[in-house]
Amino acid sequence: MLGFLRFLKKKLSKQSFEGSNHCGMADSGRMKQGNSSADSPAASPLSGRKKAQHSPGSRTKYRVGAPGHGFRKVTLTKPTFCHHCSDFIWGLVGYVCEVCNFMSHEKCLKHVKTVCSCVAPTLVRVPVAHCFGPAGHKKRFCCVCRKHLEGSPALRCEVCELHVHADCAPFSCSDCRLCHQDGSQDHDMYHHHWREGNISSGARCEVCRRTCGSSEVLAGMRCEWCGITAHASCFVIVPPECGLGRLSNMVLAPGCVRVCSRNFSKLHCFRISESSQSELDDSDDVDTLNPVASSSPDSGKQTLKVFDGDDAVKRNQFRLVSIPRITKNEEVVEAALRAFYIPDEPQDYELQVYGQQALLCDDIINRNGAPDNKSVFRESAPEAWILRAKPRDTEVLKIYPGWLKVGVAYISISVSRSSTVDTVVQEVLKQLGKQDENPAGYSLVEVFMGSKQVQRQVLSGQELMLDKLQEIRKTSLRQMNQTRLYIAERTNSAVQVTLMVGGLPVQLCREEYAELLQEHLAIKSHLVVVTHVYAGQGVVVLEIACFSEAERVYMLAKDTVVSGKALYSLVIPEIMHRKLTRGCSPLLVFVNPKSGGLKGREILYSFRKLLNPHQVFELTSGGPLAGLHTFREVPHFRILVCGGDGTVGWVLGVLEEVRHKLTCSEPAIGIVPLGTGNDLARVLRWGTGYSGEDPYNILLSVDEAEEVLMDRWTILLDAQEVLDDGKENAILEPPKIVQMSNYCGLGIDAELSLDFHQAREEEPGKFNSRFHNKGVYVKVGLQKLSHTRNLLKDLKLQVDKQEVELPNIEGLIFLNIPSWGSGADLWGSDSDSRFGKPRIDDGMLEVVGVTGVVHMGQVQSGLRSGIRVAQGNYIRITVMKPIPVQVDGEPWIQAPGQIIISAAGPKVRMLRKSKSKQKKQTGSLKDTRTETAAPSNGGH
Repeated sequence: MLGFLRFLKKKLSKQSFEGSNHCGMADSGRMKQGNSSADSPAASPLSGRKKAQHSPGSRTKYRVGAPGHGFRKVTLTKPTFCHHCSDFIWGLVGYVCEVCNFMSHEKCLKHVKTVCSCVAPTLVRVPVAHCFGPAGHKKRFCCVCRKHLEGSPALRCEVCELHVHADCAPFSCSDCRLCHQDGSQDHDMYHHHWREGNISSGARCEVCRRTCGSSEVLAGMRCEWCGITAHASCFVIVPPECGLGRLSNMVLAPGCVRVCSRNFSKLHCFRISESSQSELDDSDDVDTLNPVASSSPDSGKQTLKVFDGDDAVKRNQFRLVSIPRITKNEEVVEAALRAFYIPDEPQDYELQVYGQQALLCDDIINRNGAPDNKSVFRESAPEAWILRAKPRDTEVLKIYPGWLKVGVAYISISVSRSSTVDTVVQEVLKQLGKQDENPAGYSLVEVFMGSKQVQRQVLSGQELMLDKLQEIRKTSLRQMNQTRLYIAERTNSAVQVTLMVGGLPVQLCREEYAELLQEHLAIKSHLVVVTHVYAGQGVVVLEIACFSEAERVYMLAKDTVVSGKALYSLVIPEIMHRKLTRGCSPLLVFVNPKSGGLKGREILYSFRKLLNPHQVFELTSGGPLAGLHTFREVPHFRILVCGGDGTVGWVLGVLEEVRHKLTCSEPAIGIVPLGTGNDLARVLRWGTGYSGEDPYNILLSVDEAEEVLMDRWTILLDAQEVLDDGKENAILEPPKIVQMSNYCGLGIDAELSLDFHQAREEEPGKFNSRFHNKGVYVKVGLQKLSHTRNLLKDLKLQVDKQEVELPNIEGLIFLNIPSWGSGADLWGSDSDSRFGKPRIDDGMLEVVGVTGVVHMGQVQSGLRSGIRVAQGNYIRITVMKPIPVQVDGEPWIQAPGQIIISAAGPKVRMLRKSKSKQKKQTGSLKDTRTETAAPSNGGH
C-alpha cells in the first residue's frame, strides 16, 4: 500500500502546472556551458531490467491546426492567461504546448493559429540576421519560449522587436526586418513584417477592432514597418502590401537602399556600436536557470545533459532535460527534441552516450535500488548524452526557388543514397517546368538561417545529398532545423562595396590619400577606387569590386594608426534616389549616444525601430559626414539631431563644409534636446530637454514642423602678442576659424564654462544628467563670487567699425538667439529705441554685458536682464591679455590678439515645432505603440 501511495504522489506532482510561465519539458532546456564531470552519475537514463511503470509523458497529446504545437492538459496552481485570447483562464484546467509553452483555454484550442517556435524557420520569407544588443528595462516576453524576461539575462534586436533570453537566442531564426536589397537580389520590399507580442495592452485589431494586445502574455501581431496590430487569427486576412504607415513620407523605403553585404554582418551594415554586442558574444556562457543537480531517488525526476551534435560537444554547450526517473527511451528522445525546438518525430532519433553507442534498451529505468542490475553502464553511469539522427535511406527535401520575389514556396522531391546535387537540380528544374534549360546554369545553395548571421554555401555537383544532410545533422541538429536549400541561377553580378575610411591627415589631394592607403592598407589598385575625398575631414570613400578585399580593408583599417591617429571604417549603403516616391522627404537622423545619459542610447534604439536603420547614424561612429555622404543624391531630405547644442553645432559645421556636394544643399534641421542647456532647442520650441517623450510623437512633430531661417556666424581668432603700447608683435599661433550658432562669451561666463568643462573631463561618468550638470555649474559659480575681472582694461570692442565704450562689466556675451544659460532672456523684453527687436534671422548680433556671478544668477532667475551694449553684424575685439572664451558651450583660453565675428554665408534652415496641437489619434493607433511601435494609417 505504501508503495502504491508513493507512486500516486509522483503522478500527481507530475500533473501539476504552475502558472502561465511554466514551459513543460522545454522549461528544463536552458543552454548551459560547464564541466560535464561536475554532475553526479546518478542521473543516468540507463538502468537495470526493471519493468517500466506508466510514464506521464505517454499521456494524451492534443493536436491543433497551428503546426508544431504539442498540447497537453495540465492542472493550474497560479493565475494564468490564455495566449490566444489573452483572457484569464478560470478554473484549474489549461492546455500547454510542451515545446514553446503556449497556454490555451480548452475552448480556444481549435482556434489557435500561432505556430510553435520549433517551426518558425519555415515561415521566413527572406532570411535576415538579427543584431542583438543588451535588453532594455521594460517588461517584455521572450519570442522563443514565451516566458517573461525579468530576472534572466536577455537580449533584444537593434533593428526589430525581437526580445529573447540570452540562452534562447540560438533557437531564434533569422527573421529580422528586410531593410535593403542585398547586392543584385530583387525581393518585394513592400510587405508587412509581422512580429508577435510585446505590444501595448490597449492595441486594437486592424480587422475586428477588438483589443489584441496584452501585458500578461505574448499575444497579438504587429507590423514592424507601418505599426498596425491584429490578432493572430486575424492578421492572415490583412492585405500583404504595407504602406509604411503615418511616417511613410520620412521613412527610407527598403526597396530604395542597396548594400552588398555578403561578408559583413548586419552589425557592420547598420554601423551599430560593437560595444553593445558584448553580451551576445558571451550569451553561450550564460548559466541555466535550473540547477545542474541530480534528484534523489525519492524525487521522481532526474536531469540529463544533452548535446545536439559534435559542435555542441566541442563548445561544451548542452541543454538540461528533466524527465521522470522511470520512463521510456522514446519519451526521453522526445523530451530532448523539444528542448532543442526540433519538430521531428522521435522515431528518427536516438540518444547516444558521449563516446559510446546508442541506447540499446527500450526502457530507461534508474538502477538505484534495483536488486538486479544488468545495465552495460553498471560500473559508471554516463554523464552526458548526444542526440543523434538515425541514418536514412530516403528523404524528402524542400527546395526553395531563389528567384521568387514574394511568398514562401518550395518544391518537394525525394532523394536516395545515390542522389547527387546535380540530379536534385535536374529534378527541381523539371518540376518547375524548366526542363529545357541547362542545369549547369543553376546551383544548389545551402543557407543556414542562424539568429546572428545568415551563411550561404554553394554545394558541389557530385556531392551526395543524404551524406551532406547527415553531416549537417551530426554537426548540429539545431543547425539542420534552421537550414534551407535554395536553387539559384549562376550569375556573374557586379560587386560594389562602398567603404568610408576616416582619421587620415587633412587637406591632402586625392593622389596623396591613395599613396597613404597603399602604404598602410596595401589596397589593390585594380580592385579599389577612391571615389570621393573630403580633405577637410580627412576622409575618403572607396569603391571596392571584391568582397574579400572589402572585408580585408574594412578590418585592417580599424587596427591602423596614421600620423598618431587611429583610422575608422564604415560600410556605406547606396540610396537609389530614382526609386524614391514623388514627394518623399526621408529623415536623416543623427544621435549622440553620450548626450543625456542613457537617454541617447534609448533614442537611438527607438529611431532604428521606427525608421529604416540605414537612415539613423550614431555620431560616435564617423560623425555626421557618413550620413551626409549617404544622402548626397537624395533630392530632398530633412535632418533630426539628437543631442545638445554642441552636437547641433557640430552637424551644422560639417553640413556647411560639404553642402556643395549635396543635391539637397539646404536640408532643414530639427532637434531632440539631450544636452544640459538646450538653448537653441528652446527657441525652436523643441523643449527644455528630453524627458521620455514617445519617439513616434517626436517624429510626427518633425513631420508637421515649419521651416525657419537662422543666422550663422564665423569667428576668426588671430592670436598675437600685444605689447603695453598697443602695438602688435610676433604671431603666437596660426589663426583659427570657429562657427557659431547660439552665442559667444568672453570673461566670467566663459570662465565658468571652462571650469565646468574641466570638471567633466576629470570625471565624465558622473555627468550623466541635466540635474547633476546644473548642480556642478552652480558650485563652480559660487567659487567665483569673490573673483573680479574688469574687461574695460582687458579688451577693446568695435561694432560695425565703430568703437564702443564698455561699461564696468566682468563678462561680454554676443547673442544670436534669445536664449542663454539654459533659457534665460539675457537681452530682455523691454523696448529700446536704440536697438531693434532681436530675431534669429535678422543678420544682427546682440552684445550684452554682465557684472559678475551674482548678476548672472539674477538673469537666470528672471529678476534682471543683462546690460545692453550694442547691436551689429560685424564685430572686432582686441584682446589685451589671455582671457577665457566660449562659443556655443565649448570653452578655451584665448591668447592676446584679434577676434572678428562676421556673418557665415547663407542662413541655415531650421525646423521649428508647430504651435498647433497634434491631431488626436484614434485609440487603435495610439495603443499600437510600444517603446518603439509606430501607428499607421493602415497597411492596405
